[in-house]
Amino acid sequence: MSFEKLRKFNLIMGIFHLIQGSFMLLAALFIDQISNFKPIIQTNFLMFDETSMRLVSNNQELFKLPFGVLVASFLLLSALAHFIIVLPKFNKIYNKDLENNINRFRWFEYMISSSLMIVLIATLFGVFDFGALILIFGINAVMNLLGYLMEVLNKYTDKTKWSPFVIGSIAGILPWIVVTLYAFGNADPSEVPFFVYIIFGSYFLFFNLFPINMVLQYKKIGKWKDYIYGERTYIVLSLVSKSLLAWLVFGGVMQP
Repeated sequence: MSFEKLRKFNLIMGIFHLIQGSFMLLAALFIDQISNFKPIIQTNFLMFDETSMRLVSNNQELFKLPFGVLVASFLLLSALAHFIIVLPKFNKIYNKDLENNINRFRWFEYMISSSLMIVLIATLFGVFDFGALILIFGINAVMNLLGYLMEVLNKYTDKTKWSPFVIGSIAGILPWIVVTLYAFGNADPSEVPFFVYIIFGSYFLFFNLFPINMVLQYKKIGKWKDYIYGERTYIVLSLVSKSLLAWLVFGGVMQP
């Protein structure tokens, strides 16, 4: 695929993200079931109880998470990233990076959008502690920055250095361990709503297709010998995974 075709492809993908994000935003603002779905984010502080003369945990509500608006926002963030890439000034940087097997725009956008997605998934499964959500967001952001480091580091090496990939994979699996514990730790599997399994399984599947795409790129297997083919695959995976999560959440929230 030529750079000009890739530019048009990014524009089309940006439009798809924009249309879906705009719909989700309107739904979050005007459909009661969506707008009213606002998980309460909490925190716990230690305080001294004079009655028992010991430190006890004091649970406090911090704020309500505007879930529907945030679902729309990660689609709109992706749209913005695509539109930035097609601008002449940034498109030159994008193309030059691709020639060196790098895409900084991808990793910086993923750093925000995918971290927001995993935070929303975590809240769906009952992670309401503010500190835990900050850590989940942060460790996922670090994972994506390690993806960027993987590309930058290997620009200067003849033999592929896998250490950023390995460390990033470890970082990336940690939020899923937390989500799994909350989702199924105390639950009777037969009582877990079916759409919960669909959300968990489908996004976990797509989440792991991204590192597989990177491995295929660096192993230069088949069509992945061409870095731009892997780039196009990243773009498709991004659209499908974000669209799928958005619509699954939309359908789940609309359940009775």
